[in-house]
Amino acid sequence: MKTTPFTDVHIALGAKMHEFAGYHMPIEYTGIIDEHFTVCNSVGVFDVSHMGEFWVKGPNALAFIQQVTSNDASVLPVGKAQYTCFPNETGGIVDDLLVYHYEPEKYLLVVNASNIDKDWDWCVSHNTVGAELENSSDRTAQLAIQGPKATEVLQRLTSVDLLAIPYYSFVTGKFAGCPDVIISNTGYTGAGGFELYFYPEDAMTIWNAIFEAGKPEGIKPIGLGARDTLRLEMGFCLYGNDLDDTTSPIEAGLDWITKFTGGKNFTNRATLERQKQEGVERKLCAFELLDKGIPRYGYDIVNEAGEKIGVVTSGTMSPTQKKGIGLGYVKTPYAKIGTEIYIQVRNRNLKAQVVKPPFRK
Repeated sequence: MKTTPFTDVHIALGAKMHEFAGYHMPIEYTGIIDEHFTVCNSVGVFDVSHMGEFWVKGPNALAFIQQVTSNDASVLPVGKAQYTCFPNETGGIVDDLLVYHYEPEKYLLVVNASNIDKDWDWCVSHNTVGAELENSSDRTAQLAIQGPKATEVLQRLTSVDLLAIPYYSFVTGKFAGCPDVIISNTGYTGAGGFELYFYPEDAMTIWNAIFEAGKPEGIKPIGLGARDTLRLEMGFCLYGNDLDDTTSPIEAGLDWITKFTGGKNFTNRATLERQKQEGVERKLCAFELLDKGIPRYGYDIVNEAGEKIGVVTSGTMSPTQKKGIGLGYVKTPYAKIGTEIYIQVRNRNLKAQVVKPPFRK
């Protein structure tokens, strides 16, 4: 298994380790529920160094990004980030990702760990405009410091004014004495905070400084288990569960990152534009259980008559709401807010209701 610059630290701290996307990663430390509430109420630190980072450079950098992503990167000023996806040629999604406009003619693409090799091959094979591509995934470490007290803790370690960095914006500056750290406000927990991108050789300096600075707030390391419950309470999609090579961005409710304006001609635009105009047969919806139970990935969703209408793609017992919540694809007529649906759990049909995310307000 691959490791991150923090793997030995996770083991020394007693984390429950497991393989994730080919990496030896911490799933939990003190328990998913405890870690979930630590992020909601205070501040926690996630090792997300397993994520992939690709640089796109040169005079044709923007043309390349416009060609392979669904969102419109031409409106992205330097210092801003954008959520987008790589559409494939059959109407599905290669991956969802972030695009950072780092400098004029220089962009950073941040992709999911499980898709680094697939995404890199996709970018290289679709680079028909001669953009300069660089895979720096193995030379980039990343921490996500999340929670309502994250800004206060991190501000002690940098002269960069963190409060002046809006959501989906970033700056590059000195942090904990380390140069050229990207400080990004693009959190995936709904609890506030920042992501830091830095060179692996600075990893332990930054880790130790953050945990020393956060002692008064009770800062804790957080595993991937709580990362999943936090993102699900916000209704955020996870690639491999809610998005994959067979789910279109229109079905997934990602119309807002699928732009058909102007001259943007991305992969399989015609199919997705037709779906947008004519509608789709299934849609991703959020639901909460009205009966007691926990929905899980792969459980069938049925209607009142017991007919299968869809499948659960993500599900858990919400730590903050104390009820079963989930995401799933259902036939379009059943995706309307307020519709009653049923989740099949061990041969029982548990009543649920389609709701508007986030679950955690």
